[in-house]
Amino acid sequence: MQHDHVDVNRTNVDAVTLMMLNKKDIPMATSSTRLAVAIATRGRPAVLAETLSQLRMQRRVPDLILVTYPAPQDVGDAPTSFPEVRFLQSAPGLTTQRNTSLSQLDGYDLVTFLDDDFWMAPDYLGTIEAVLSAHPCVMAATGHVLADGINGPGFDLQQARVLLQSAPVGSGKPTFKPVFNVYGCNMTLRLSPIHAHTLRFDEMLPLYGWYEDVEFSRQLAKFGTIIRVDQAYGVHLGVKSGRQSGRRLGYSQVANPVYLARKGSVGWTYAIASMTSRSLKNLVYSVRPEPTIDRRGRLSGNVQAWRELLLGGLHPMRILGL
Repeated sequence: MQHDHVDVNRTNVDAVTLMMLNKKDIPMATSSTRLAVAIATRGRPAVLAETLSQLRMQRRVPDLILVTYPAPQDVGDAPTSFPEVRFLQSAPGLTTQRNTSLSQLDGYDLVTFLDDDFWMAPDYLGTIEAVLSAHPCVMAATGHVLADGINGPGFDLQQARVLLQSAPVGSGKPTFKPVFNVYGCNMTLRLSPIHAHTLRFDEMLPLYGWYEDVEFSRQLAKFGTIIRVDQAYGVHLGVKSGRQSGRRLGYSQVANPVYLARKGSVGWTYAIASMTSRSLKNLVYSVRPEPTIDRRGRLSGNVQAWRELLLGGLHPMRILGL
């Protein structure tokens, strides 16, 4: 899910430092950098196969591709030959599956977490790697999403290819800006603080893990800067199959921000603004819902969560019973 909240004042880099960083020459990343790609998937074997095949377009070949899945039918006949694809069976849930990947990454420097329906422009990994190699103060980076199918009916494979072909051709060194959090469909994390402090995604955010990217970004922000790289282009297809129900998502839209505010990962102002704006949007659009979005289901989940917030019992894990 996208959480496009940018707050320069709450990052660990001020405007002067950012200007100096962007002026610094960014060399090609050294071959000693070990970069892994990790994909958590469930219920979309055909989509996964296409995304793995699309990874062949990367000019910077990942040293390892990890695919985590709950059941064999989740991967089907997905290709395994390029460059090294390792399939790991895991308990279901985005945070759990991503933690399974983190447990396999000793000896690696960077990991790029992708949704199984996120496609990268050919120089995406090379651009991200070059920026992080040049700036050790950057702990996490997200790319520039050219189009996000999650906000509409989604994109088919041909539309995604056309969108990627329309990406601006890179010229000069990459530029970037500080952001509050990376976007979970495409995020590259520096592994040194993760290994040193045994950081993990919060498994109290179950299933699709609404706001897991925000929570992990704020963990990493204690050690450095979170950025978006302008020239790391990609397309989020927004495939609708395999996603959680509207009611569960609506409940998470309220329960997860409250949980993170209570935990101290985000401030209450951030949490209240997020859950209020999304609940109001679901209320307004429930009158005439979009064909591909279950607004009434989301609103039902919102209402239940608000009721539990007032009466007690609100918790992200309660979606498992919905």
